[in-house]
Amino acid sequence: MAGQAGVRLRDMKGLGPRSEEWLALVGIDTPQALRAADPFEVYARLQAQVPGFNLNGLYALIGAIEDRSWIEVKRERRTEILLRLEQMGIAPP
Repeated sequence: MAGQAGVRLRDMKGLGPRSEEWLALVGIDTPQALRAADPFEVYARLQAQVPGFNLNGLYALIGAIEDRSWIEVKRERRTEILLRLEQMGIAPP
């Protein structure tokens, strides 16, 4: 998808119209902007803006950036992701 004109956030793997709306709330409005951002920082900002935004949303962000299913990301990187969130002080309860 990289480099394709007209590709929207909702066209990225695992994202849809609602994800696109949420990302716009935190200033992410293109796939390029999402790829350039730290998904953990985006997750923290989304948690502050979107009630109920959860860990599956972070898996989806990482999956979209890596062009993989969020389920794959969760299965393969869950521990690493939770450790990073803990280091940031925003690990889920």
